Amino acid sequence: MLAHIWSHFDYWAMIFLAMAGLFIVIARGNLIKKLVGLGIFQTSVYLLYVAPGKIVGGTAPIVAEGFRVYSNPLPHVLILTAIVVGVATLALGLALVVRIREAYDSIEEDEILRRDQAPDGGGEA
Repeated sequence: MLAHIWSHFDYWAMIFLAMAGLFIVIARGNLIKKLVGLGIFQTSVYLLYVAPGKIVGGTAPIVAEGFRVYSNPLPHVLILTAIVVGVATLALGLALVVRIREAYDSIEEDEILRRDQAPDGGGEA
């Protein structure tokens, strides 16, 4: 039974990372921590796509003598693209946090909402 669980270690790691990332996004009020949680969640999705793409004993999909089992390169290529999109999303999120910090003098979600709902208009720039 333990060998069966260990053979699916990558899926268990994906589930743990997904749950941890979602918890951080939902439970934390700090905008930087929310972006870190989003990054952890994205990493779990990368693992979910890459894990079944590698076949034990498989080789690169180059037709040659002596090879019968090939690994699928498509998941790896898709994840490479997803990593680039994830970095761009993180950069945009950090830029927005900088602008929010300049406007509201805080990156805590509760304080930003409190200032935004204040009768004098809070931290509008």
